[in-house]
Amino acid sequence: MATTTLLQRHAGEGETIAEAIRDCLDYGKDPEKTESGKYISAYECDPATVADEFLLAKASYAAMTGREQKKENNVLCYQIRQSFYPGEITPKEANRIGYELAMRWTKGRHAFIVTTHTDKQHIHCHIYYNSTTLDCTRKFRNFWGSSFALRRLSDRLCLENGLSIVENPKPRSKSKYRNYGEWQKDRKGPISYQDRLRLAIDTALAERPADLDEFLNLMKRAGYEVKTVRGGGISFRLTGQGQERFTRLRASTLGDGYDLQDVLSAIEGKEKRPGRSERKISLAVDIQAKLAAGKGPGYERWAKVFNIKQMAAALAYIQDNNLTDYEQLAKKATEAADRFHVISEQVKQTEQAMKTNAGLKAATVQYAKTRPVFEQYKVTKYSRKFLAEHEADLELYRAAQAEMRSLLGGAKLPKMDVLKEEGRKLTAKKKQLYGEYQKARRDMQELVTIKANIDTLMGYTEPGRKQEKER
Repeated sequence: MATTTLLQRHAGEGETIAEAIRDCLDYGKDPEKTESGKYISAYECDPATVADEFLLAKASYAAMTGREQKKENNVLCYQIRQSFYPGEITPKEANRIGYELAMRWTKGRHAFIVTTHTDKQHIHCHIYYNSTTLDCTRKFRNFWGSSFALRRLSDRLCLENGLSIVENPKPRSKSKYRNYGEWQKDRKGPISYQDRLRLAIDTALAERPADLDEFLNLMKRAGYEVKTVRGGGISFRLTGQGQERFTRLRASTLGDGYDLQDVLSAIEGKEKRPGRSERKISLAVDIQAKLAAGKGPGYERWAKVFNIKQMAAALAYIQDNNLTDYEQLAKKATEAADRFHVISEQVKQTEQAMKTNAGLKAATVQYAKTRPVFEQYKVTKYSRKFLAEHEADLELYRAAQAEMRSLLGGAKLPKMDVLKEEGRKLTAKKKQLYGEYQKARRDMQELVTIKANIDTLMGYTEPGRKQEKER
């Protein structure tokens, strides 16, 4: 049966980053295990130079972001081991499934190499993917339960390809951490205590309590025992339902929108809680078209009520915003669409400038690091022996030089301090523009939808006819 393991690769004591990466990749590419490299595939990297490419991405990441991690915390790459039941799969098919697993797991954002080993009775794949993304701006963020998520993905792939899976895994240990079998059993079970608590909090806040005391009283009425903990925090426990421990009211336990501060803000009406957005105005349903497509009478009743609510919301909006004149509403919708497209173009231009800036910084750093090697190469009068010993560094030098020429387009290379300052300004500009972009998009979607609903209400468009999109 197919099994998976997710491992992290760090540099060991007395081991450089380059040595650590090459060591694990060389093991995966071992010719004796992969039938002389027959069962090796890669994504966005060359199996022959994959270690150097991983290293170059990390150098670019450091130059672009300015972030440096401690050696013991720096994850160089991740390794996935995927094993299959003996005699159930061919090496070629195993490599294909391993490649698909890596692609789905990384979402195509990380370079990876898949090596299939045939030296054991059970065929298995070693998948190595770079912790740094392809654009060198961030790293893979491992998360709680990633091993479970990886196993689910692997199981799904195996089932799609007619392979067996471990349906009832045995407990790995008796520690406080759950094994995959326990998690899978719980997933099919009843709603969790945390889910119940979130639902109770939502219900209590929907009553619009005047203050925190009234909110806590509503929680008590819902069957919860309330306890104030050290530091002013609050915990809840469902009485008479078998819950043994209290659950703390905080985002790290219950998720975004369920921190004490979020609840207090919701009570005071200062701001919306994250993840609890207001009901959006939606486009009216073309009931006749839906019925013709096979929807039943139950759908017709729902759609009529839905349309009434959306028309009422549209009328309320135009009254609240003093847009009672139709031409004014149409003009407002056009202006909102124009503003959205202008800001969208500004965001794209800024992102392109940031990409060029980051590329120049990364290439400059790599050029400076490898330039001394190239100078030595010239001193040796382009010795073949020197080339063989320093081929990787010389290739990085030439790549950095070509990248700078491409990005500069004949212009003079700015100093690093100038590039860094330009990068900071572009980042701040993008942050400001993105806030405007989100607001402009919401305004455009709202106004265009309201105009379409008013058009339907006033009979300006025929039923079933598609609304003309705003630009």
